[in-house]
Amino acid sequence: MISRALTGLLTAGLVAIGGAALAAADTDNRPDIVVAVADNPPTLEPAKELSNVGTRITYSVFDTLIRRDFLSAEGGGGSKLVPSLATSWKRLDDKTLEVKLREGVKFQNGAAFNADDVVFTFSPERLIGKDSPLPQGRAYFGVLDHVEKVDDHTVRFVTKAPDPLLEQRLASWASWIVDKDDWLEKAKGKAFAQFPVGTGPYMLEDYRPDQYVKLKAFDGYWGGKPTAATVTFKKVQEPAGRIAGLVSGEFDIITNVAPDQIAQIDGYDDIETRSVVLANSHVLVYNTHNAVLKDKRVRQAMNLAIDRQLLVKALWDDKAVVPNGHQYPEYGDMYQADRPGFEYNPEKAKKLLEEAGYKGETIVYSTEPNYYLNALPAAQAILEMWKAVGINAKLNVAEDVDTIPNDELMVRNWSNSTRYPDPVGGLWNTWGPYGSAQKTWESWAPKEFNEVGHELETTLDHDKRYQLAVKLMDLWEDDAPGTILYQPLETYGVRKSLKWQPYTFYYMDLRPYNLTDEAHGS
Repeated sequence: MISRALTGLLTAGLVAIGGAALAAADTDNRPDIVVAVADNPPTLEPAKELSNVGTRITYSVFDTLIRRDFLSAEGGGGSKLVPSLATSWKRLDDKTLEVKLREGVKFQNGAAFNADDVVFTFSPERLIGKDSPLPQGRAYFGVLDHVEKVDDHTVRFVTKAPDPLLEQRLASWASWIVDKDDWLEKAKGKAFAQFPVGTGPYMLEDYRPDQYVKLKAFDGYWGGKPTAATVTFKKVQEPAGRIAGLVSGEFDIITNVAPDQIAQIDGYDDIETRSVVLANSHVLVYNTHNAVLKDKRVRQAMNLAIDRQLLVKALWDDKAVVPNGHQYPEYGDMYQADRPGFEYNPEKAKKLLEEAGYKGETIVYSTEPNYYLNALPAAQAILEMWKAVGINAKLNVAEDVDTIPNDELMVRNWSNSTRYPDPVGGLWNTWGPYGSAQKTWESWAPKEFNEVGHELETTLDHDKRYQLAVKLMDLWEDDAPGTILYQPLETYGVRKSLKWQPYTFYYMDLRPYNLTDEAHGS
């Protein structure tokens, strides 16, 4: 018989070690995974948090109707589409897509998933209305006319014009399905719900934005029992702190590992790095309304002065990639393989500055220190390249560049991901009239570019679309409202016993097919 005193000691011991023994019993010995990240999002509304820090979390909380296959060779970088909450889909005509929904799926609150949730998810209230959580909603679903319910497990998407990418849209950003009743209840008195309920393998348990976001397993997940009991995204801004935690065993995965830290991590027996070149580019954005930058020859000169290959060599150990245009090989037969790359020509840059009448006015480059890996050293190097051709450049390091008024902003860094494996999902989505470049910073409103882009996203003929995509990229490069620097190498530090594959996107897929843990037999 165990005495009360001994029982008290045992209880105290369990509390002292954080209840690990009890947690293990409750969760079938599944691991509690800790991911150290540089930052966390201010909300988990999946249509609002379309960012690298947001989608790495929301991807495992919510499901789309269709899923991009990033794992198989046939996936081609995620271009192949496979079923998710939809079991099948077919085109009824050029403007109508019928989708059959998976039966028996539950939301994390126990509610049944059905057609009403799909209709609401794609309603103007959530995606394009004045109180929508998605400011650039029309960039994603401006072509969509409406979604109609056929029965509880069948819906039809009807577009205003032929949309060659509708299936890809349903597998990408802004398409994560939410519970209609839950969202509307939580949105009362607010512009939108900050923490809606999804159907994914993990659900929100605790949210402290300056410290961590903690998810717990949703064992009712239709895709199988989640591998981990909990997944905590812990905010650790300093790279050295993330590495130290990985080495000590405090963290299971760390993000944003710099190339010069790869060898250090790979030198240990129980941890390693896993890297992918992202279908994402670090870019610069120029304020074309600014008095100094309004002449496109000045902007063209700034682009010609940048030695991108040197940046890749110096900052990325030659592991990042300079693309030949605002495009990615994932575009398949829409990829312009023979397109010339970005030109580095300091002498031509000097001539353009002279022709434009540039008199040495100060050009301010604003960047945040930690949001993008190598953002600060890249900015410092680019400033020196600009100075070498006669540009009077100054660096402004800000905690949040988005708080700088548009009329004061001159140059900022940014990143562009391709939302779909097609030019519409990259250059047009981000730089079109409803994307961040035109809508948020309101400094570039090119009539011809917008006309070409609208035609590109509503044309089904492949050859015509290809020529439109070439013209769209030509217009962007000539007017130079910004430029691409490189596709970054995204490197994670990972505990070796954790079997998990990073994707060429910022998604952190923690579903059972992409996450197992040999150390815990799960």
